[in-house]
Amino acid sequence: MAEEAKQPDAMKKLAGTIGLLAFFVGIILAIVGGIGYHGNSGITLTLVIVGILVGVLNITGKEVLPLLIAAIALIVVGTAGLGGDKGAFGALNDLGGEAGTKLNDIVAYIAIFITPAAIISAVRAIWAVARPG
Repeated sequence: MAEEAKQPDAMKKLAGTIGLLAFFVGIILAIVGGIGYHGNSGITLTLVIVGILVGVLNITGKEVLPLLIAAIALIVVGTAGLGGDKGAFGALNDLGGEAGTKLNDIVAYIAIFITPAAIISAVRAIWAVARPG
C-alpha cells in the first residue's frame, strides 16, 4: 500500500521535472534561434511543442493569472516588429550592429514559446469558471 501512495508523487515529480526541462529548453532555443536562425520553421515548431508541454505539465491554478498577463505582454512586444522594418527594439540598431533586430527575434520566439502554454491555461481557467458546481 505504501508503494501505491508513492506512485502518484513520483509521477508528479517526474512531470514537474519534464516540465522544468521543457521550460529551459524553450527559453534557450528561443535565445539561440533569435540570435542566429530568424524565421526557422523547425525552431518554431519545436517551440510550439515545448510550449504545449510547459502548459500541460507546469502551470498550476495559482499560476494561471500571472502567466496570462506575462503572455499578453510578451505576445504584444513579440509581434510589435512584424508590421515594420525596425520592430520594437529597432532603435538599438542605431547604437551598433543588429542588436535590436536580434532582440526582436528573441522576444518573438519567446512569444511563440509561451503562446501554447497561455492558450492551455486560458482554456483551463474558462473551464474552471464555466464548470457546473
